[in-house]
Amino acid sequence: MSFTLDRRHLFGFLASTPWLMPTSVQTMVTASEPRRADVVSRPPISLNTSTIRGQKLSVPDQIRVAAEAGYDGIEPWIRDLRQFVDGGGRLSDLKKQLDDSGLALSGAIGFAQWIVSDPGQRQAGLDEARRDMEMVRELGGHQMAAPPIGAHNADALAKQGDLDLKTIAGRYRDLLVIGEQIGVTPLLELWGFSPTLSRLSELVYVSTEAAHPAAALLPDFYHIYKGGNDMTGLAMIEASRMPLFHINDYPAQPSIAEIGDKDRVFPGDGVCPLVETIAMLLKHGFVGTFSLELFNPIYWERPAADVAAEGYQKSKAVIDQAMDSSMASRT
Repeated sequence: MSFTLDRRHLFGFLASTPWLMPTSVQTMVTASEPRRADVVSRPPISLNTSTIRGQKLSVPDQIRVAAEAGYDGIEPWIRDLRQFVDGGGRLSDLKKQLDDSGLALSGAIGFAQWIVSDPGQRQAGLDEARRDMEMVRELGGHQMAAPPIGAHNADALAKQGDLDLKTIAGRYRDLLVIGEQIGVTPLLELWGFSPTLSRLSELVYVSTEAAHPAAALLPDFYHIYKGGNDMTGLAMIEASRMPLFHINDYPAQPSIAEIGDKDRVFPGDGVCPLVETIAMLLKHGFVGTFSLELFNPIYWERPAADVAAEGYQKSKAVIDQAMDSSMASRT
């Protein structure tokens, strides 16, 4: 009797059994595919729910749309999860829906102010981060975004005093310690518009200086560009330290100074060198998840199912091209 497990359900199983990752993700193939040493499995594709935020769907509907579009995982926003619970919903029901749909919780987006200088405010931020991580863990997730909220613009930064990178590293370590206790890794997120943590080099320094074995990064193609980074800088980051990567594209105009979140477009519809960059990541051993994160108001005017489906197909097409390029370079 033969048995074939589809890719999405296999990734959901692996995500629920963390001792099998990341090695299992790197080698996962369906039972019907030949096992060859030179075969690179396609990285999982997740839906960051900002992509369909304007449609104002409930979390159960977000999960349904992601599953029907073919995604391997979903990356919800903490504020939506809280709204679901505050409205009488149960996380156990969401966990069952995720499991039944074969979707992994690839991450979550929260805005706890772990980086700020005021001791009381920072403690409140760490407490919020703990609650966020507990929610993520209950849903079967093992990582979530840790952006520099509270030091992300000039006004916010002015309140922080001397906020140097070594200080930030110590505060990131505090966040990592909490994550270690819960079983959820906070991923240091790049924000290209921010005066803090907008450079790949800054993320590398902070994560290194934090001196914690779980330190890891969450890059984003748009934010790499917005922050004035070069994509080749990604080659200097050890691949396993990027377990989640936001995928998107951007147009040639507006200029880098004027471009904003709303200008992000589907992968392949802009000028970002996605194929070349992803091929480079794969060549260096990347086995993380690509999560589609867009904020385009034009997409929000369309049916969520259509946007999710197009986003999945275009993300997959770019990644497949990168895989072909990566394999060709090895022969």
